[in-house]
Amino acid sequence: MPKMKTRRAAAKRYRVTGTGKVRYKKQGLRHILTKKTTKRKRNLRATGILDESEARKVRVMLPYA
Repeated sequence: MPKMKTRRAAAKRYRVTGTGKVRYKKQGLRHILTKKTTKRKRNLRATGILDESEARKVRVMLPYA
C-alpha cells in the first residue's frame, strides 16, 4: 500500500493536539493594527480550536496527524 499524501496547505495551517483537537492561528493580526484595540490584538495571538464538525474535514487532509 503506498503512502497517503498530506494536503500541504492544510499542514501549514493546522496542528492536531495530543487529545485530537485541531488548532489554528487566528486571522487579523497582519496589518491595519492601529485601529484594533490592545485587548483584541492580544486575544488574536492565542491559537483557536476548531469546532468538531470542521475538525473532521481537516483531519481527512492530514492523514498522519
